[in-house]
Amino acid sequence: MTANIENKPPIWFWIISILALLWNLMGVFAYLTDAYMTVEDLANLSQEQRFLYESRPVWVTAAYATAVWAGALGCIALLMRKKWAQTILLISLIGVLAQNIYQFFLSNTFEVYGANAMVLPVMVIIVSVALVLFAKSCISKNWIS
Repeated sequence: MTANIENKPPIWFWIISILALLWNLMGVFAYLTDAYMTVEDLANLSQEQRFLYESRPVWVTAAYATAVWAGALGCIALLMRKKWAQTILLISLIGVLAQNIYQFFLSNTFEVYGANAMVLPVMVIIVSVALVLFAKSCISKNWIS
């Protein structure tokens, strides 16, 4: 019975896990908004923005989808206290890195949107790395199994 008390995660585990899920659900919403952009939405973009959107390779969209869906699933696994959360969050991180390699190095995203467009991708990378490390720490403390 003492082992269960020792392995019980603290309240901040739940707070971080819930906030991480909400963060990833915002990513899912952003992905769905992007994936189902209407002709009217495209018409509201500048010519440069529209070209950037329309010329994006399929693998970048796949990386984006992988990043957000795996991130949400990984956070659900954290809340379920499942060890495989770390693996799923690592898959999400790989998707994030693949997507951002394109944005940072293979496209003119920052020429089109400006340097301020770099803030969110950097935040996403930091949060993704932090979630993988958080899951690893939770495993080592036997909070998830």
